[in-house]
Amino acid sequence: MIITIGGLAGSGTTTAAEVLSKKLNIPFVSAGSTFRKMASEHGMTIFEFSKFAEDNTNIDIEIDKRQADLANDSENLIVEGRLSAFFVEADLKIWMMAPLDIRAKRICERESKSIKLAKKEIKTREKSESLRYLDIHNIDINNFDIYDLIMNTDRFNPNSIAEIILTTLKVI
Repeated sequence: MIITIGGLAGSGTTTAAEVLSKKLNIPFVSAGSTFRKMASEHGMTIFEFSKFAEDNTNIDIEIDKRQADLANDSENLIVEGRLSAFFVEADLKIWMMAPLDIRAKRICERESKSIKLAKKEIKTREKSESLRYLDIHNIDINNFDIYDLIMNTDRFNPNSIAEIILTTLKVI
């Protein structure tokens, strides 16, 4: 079984993928982790690397290719990333979202920064990514037609999110 989990920054995609991976006993791969690793390799913050990626389409293409290749070589895998559903043939495609205030709070706790800074960076990053995805792949990140399940993660903890996904898997 292949599952993709995409969503906005701070919506809980990585945490949900980790919990679901443990519950299903299948591995997961994360585009965000790959992106953060690449930013670190370039000596940049996520924010700086996101701006850098605007002029370097190979970065996005490489992340998407790595995820698609892993999924093609796997029988069971959870693929977490904003565009994963567009590049991976999956049995279930999930999109996660949450209000900006909630996402900023999660990011500021994870990355030890102020909420004001987290909000500013989220908005800048999302604008940058939206433009890149449209330019590179002709994908409108705000079009949810490709997804089987769309979740607002604001009021759910990671275990509850995993249970909702597991319940969905039972009916498909």
